[in-house]
Amino acid sequence: MISRIDLRGDALPEGPALRDLLPRADFDVQAALEKVRPICEAVHHRGDAALIDFAEKFDGVRLESVRVPARALTDALEGLDPAVRAALEESIRRARLVHREQRRTTHTTQVVPGGSVTEKWVPVERVGLYAPGGRSVYPSSVVMNVVPAQEAGVESIALASPAQAEFGGLPHPTILAACALLGVDEVYAAGGATAVAMFAYGTESCPPANMVTGPGNIWVAAAKRYFTGKIGIDAEAGPTEIAILADETADPVHVASDLISQAEHDPLAAAVLVTDSVELADAVEKELQPQVAATKHIEDRIVPALGGKQSAIVLVDGIDEGLRVVDAYGAEHLEIQTADAAAVADRVKNAGAIFIGPWAPVSLGDYAAGSNHVLPTGGCACHSSGLSVQSFLRGIHIVDYTKDALAEVAHHVVTLAEAEDLPAHGAAIKARFGGAEQWTRDWKVPEGK
Repeated sequence: MISRIDLRGDALPEGPALRDLLPRADFDVQAALEKVRPICEAVHHRGDAALIDFAEKFDGVRLESVRVPARALTDALEGLDPAVRAALEESIRRARLVHREQRRTTHTTQVVPGGSVTEKWVPVERVGLYAPGGRSVYPSSVVMNVVPAQEAGVESIALASPAQAEFGGLPHPTILAACALLGVDEVYAAGGATAVAMFAYGTESCPPANMVTGPGNIWVAAAKRYFTGKIGIDAEAGPTEIAILADETADPVHVASDLISQAEHDPLAAAVLVTDSVELADAVEKELQPQVAATKHIEDRIVPALGGKQSAIVLVDGIDEGLRVVDAYGAEHLEIQTADAAAVADRVKNAGAIFIGPWAPVSLGDYAAGSNHVLPTGGCACHSSGLSVQSFLRGIHIVDYTKDALAEVAHHVVTLAEAEDLPAHGAAIKARFGGAEQWTRDWKVPEGK
């Protein structure tokens, strides 16, 4: 059901050579880009009419309006299962606790007497958030996108999710209910690349946004790439991933269940176990069979995901080597199920989120740990972070210098401008002290400078 990669015995290679030995799904965003280009441009030129046509083509339903009526949000919340509502409310509460602590404050640094630099943090004015609605419904993604945007102070928040023929062209009612719980009343029935294009260009019903965030399929990723530079994006999210670094102390029942939990997302989902214990590897393989047989989405998602080239059990000589492997892999979700798991986790450099020990499975982070589940995939954890309040903030430097403070450093500025062959830069300084002739005649480097 799942392949093995044996990296024992020989010294592990460095950098890209090690990454090339590890499993990864084929995910050609560039090829998808050419297919989404005409879709995005149709939305650009035809607005809501294009969105309605694409909803009929891709979602099988003809919309009367792309904007979801306010009453539909209220009805969805009123009809929500009380247990689901309680779970969403707790998820929101915990997410707010964590993300509220990420807020940034204005800070002023006194560089010299009379010279200061202040950094203030300003939220993005308007964001478009995306909640997928293909194989599964993800109200949790509504929470993970909306909460950090709200805690950052974003004033205008809109959300899109695919139209559902089953629900008369509205997004899934649980998505709508989550929006209502969070106080988001601007919701659109738009999916995939069309939703990203709607937010990027704006349409008759939807003003353009400064930024688009949220997970999605390859078409969402391709549309984000298409609009990079025009709007801000969080990341080009690829198929979901779990990597588990485990030793002989790990429970194979837990490990197998956690691999399966990610595999049920998508046939391209990656499930990777890195271990120095052949006995654990054998036990996990044995556990996979009955657990897979007892669950849902077996043939369309789990079996192809576990059996695909993106999933494997990777055997290593020890935990040190295992750490090198998981750092090279840079998993979206990384579980550490080893002896002294916290100390091992502290040595990890590359991961979207780290889950320590047997009682912190990825499923907890997906819903109710308080952490964010919109995380970098495809190895991007080596340079990118998950969604946070910081994602929606812009740091702006405010420079405030007196004449004396500028005079104290002016000769350095002029020197560097001339070294870069940008004399007008230096002239802008000289102009403040009588111009070039007076500068040449009178200017002296301050003593000791």
